[in-house]
Amino acid sequence: MSGSDARALSRSLLDLCRMRKLTIATAESCTGGLVAGALTDIPGSSDVIDRGFVTYSNDAKRAMLGVKATTLATFGAVSKETATAMAIGALEKAGVDLAVSITGIAGPGGATPGKPVGLVHFAVASRDGKILHREFRFGAIGRSTVRQRSVVEALRMLMELARGPQPPVKPRRETMSRLRPRVARTPRRSAVKRRRPART
Repeated sequence: MSGSDARALSRSLLDLCRMRKLTIATAESCTGGLVAGALTDIPGSSDVIDRGFVTYSNDAKRAMLGVKATTLATFGAVSKETATAMAIGALEKAGVDLAVSITGIAGPGGATPGKPVGLVHFAVASRDGKILHREFRFGAIGRSTVRQRSVVEALRMLMELARGPQPPVKPRRETMSRLRPRVARTPRRSAVKRRRPART
């Protein structure tokens, strides 16, 4: 995973969202705004990217994203529950179509029992109510590498949800329009062939 992977994914995601008229917000903890940075590094991203929340502390997660204190106390900042609450909070606060959240332990410190360095939780929420969560254990591969890989995974998850239910609709319309002339032509050809032997 490299910076070029993030750039390519960012471009593809922005093109897809632009075509579908989708807007995005990000809620980042351990990546500190790198996902928003990767997306806004692409010229013309302002028609898709609305805002980014960098909620490094628990107080920020509560104040900016509405994550409940009980969620943080019960499950911890690095958890499926907090990541999901962050994504939903960003979606609601920004009023966008898609929101992604990242919370993890980039290292080298910060590990706790059951939560090693390299553990990162991701969540993507969409306006239509879909929520996607993933947990990655990258291992102690270095702080910057954990953060870089996290950016790529977050972009991939956004792509997955951005494709959503809309892609099947357009191909169906295309195939229908392509099939109509074929269906219309074949009966005419067969009808002509049948008439000729009848006349002779």
